[in-house]
Amino acid sequence: MNTTPTHTSTLTGKVALITGASSGIGEAIALTLSQAGALVAVGARRTERLAGLTERMPGETLVLHLDVTDAESVRAAVDATVERFGRLDVLVNNAGVMLSGPVAGADPAEWKTMIDTNLLGTMYATHAALPHLLQSKGTIVQTSSTSGRVASAAGAVYSASKFGVNAFSEGLRQEVTAEGVRVVVIEPGFVATELASHTTNADMRALAQQLHESMRALQPDDIARAVLYAVSQPEHVSVNELLIRPTDQVR
Repeated sequence: MNTTPTHTSTLTGKVALITGASSGIGEAIALTLSQAGALVAVGARRTERLAGLTERMPGETLVLHLDVTDAESVRAAVDATVERFGRLDVLVNNAGVMLSGPVAGADPAEWKTMIDTNLLGTMYATHAALPHLLQSKGTIVQTSSTSGRVASAAGAVYSASKFGVNAFSEGLRQEVTAEGVRVVVIEPGFVATELASHTTNADMRALAQQLHESMRALQPDDIARAVLYAVSQPEHVSVNELLIRPTDQVR
C-alpha cells in the first residue's frame, strides 16, 4: 500500500508565515502551502493585494501589514501569527527587491534599499521567528538567487545582498540544526515576476525584457513546488539548498 502523503494533506496543522507574499514567488508559495493543508499568514506592505490572494487560498489565513526593513514590524507580524494560530512551523523569507545598474553613477539609496530588504529583512524575520521555530522544530526558507552564487556586471549590490543571505543561512544552519530546525536556501534563476520592474535603470529593464523573451523562464509555481518539497520532508531530512534555473539559462 502506498503511504506517501498527498500534497493536499502534507502540511495539515502546520503554520507558515510568508513575507513578500503580495505577488510573484511569495504569492505562489502561499497558495501552494495553503493547498497542502497549512494555516498561512501572509505579510507584505501592499495589503490590498493580500486580500485578493487569501480569497483563493483554501485554508485558514491571516493578512499582515509587514515591512521587513522595520524590525518592530517584523516582530509584530510574528507575534500576531503565533497569537492567531498558537505556533509557527515554517518561515518563508521571500521579500526582496532588485535595483540593478552599474556601480558608477548609482544612487547609494538604492543600495541601502536592497541591503535593508534582502539581507537585513531576512535577518530580522529569522531573529523574531526563531524562538517559536526552535519550539516546533520548524523550517526556515530563505529566498536567495543564482546571483547569490555568481555575481555579474550591473548586479554587484544585488548579488552582495544575496551572497549575504547565503552566508547568514549557512551560519544559522550550523547553529540550529542540532536543535531540529532546518534551514533551506532556494536559489532561483530567471523567474517571470515583476521583480525586474522595480529597477529604475531603463537599460536594465530592457535587458530583463530581452532575457525574458530569450528563454522559457521559470514560473512562480515552479519555485513554490520546490519549497513544498523541502518543507514537507521527514524531520530527519534537511534539504539545505535548491538551485533552480530555467533549462535555457546559461549562467
